[in-house]
Amino acid sequence: MKNRIIVLVDGYNLYHSIDDKPAYHKYKWLDIMTLAKRIIPNSYSMEDLYYFTSLMKWKPDKMKRHIIFIRALETTGVKVVYGEFKLKDRLCPNCNKEYQGHEEKQTDVNLAISLFSLAIEDRYDTALVVTGDSDIIPSIKAVRKMFPAKRIGVAIPIGREAEEIKNVASFYVRLKEKQFKTSLFPDEIDLGNGEKLIKPATWA
Repeated sequence: MKNRIIVLVDGYNLYHSIDDKPAYHKYKWLDIMTLAKRIIPNSYSMEDLYYFTSLMKWKPDKMKRHIIFIRALETTGVKVVYGEFKLKDRLCPNCNKEYQGHEEKQTDVNLAISLFSLAIEDRYDTALVVTGDSDIIPSIKAVRKMFPAKRIGVAIPIGREAEEIKNVASFYVRLKEKQFKTSLFPDEIDLGNGEKLIKPATWA
């Protein structure tokens, strides 16, 4: 019997690793399911892929592009889990005045809860978490302590070091540009009902 694996993707952590470098912007139209299958050995059985994200409702143009991307992911069987942005008081370092900004609050919690609850339900033998965010460390430690037979690995996005996460995970892999090059959606995705999903023009 093959080792059952699930993949849990921290959507914004992966996105920002691509967005931080203009040369990588063409990889925003990323087929994450294909990417996952490229980095998972054939000896594993892919059970599910979860994509954790939140919509930037106060930025309609960005939200529209994001929704198109999410719909593209869903055509491949990706399960999307939504969090929310919350308003948070911030202090401007230049003028020393307070202002309100948005902060994504629920993605880390949703990912952590899913990692734990899916372990309780015995839905996987191995979990691969795509993130470079150290907030996931307590969850990895807890699952490994309570379920020592289960392996929790991390796939580290481009440009992220994630040394702390590497030290608590069962294993780690680094995502590479050559994997992205062969894991892109076509510029147009035909949904089969006269509707098409078209790659956003700014993602070139």
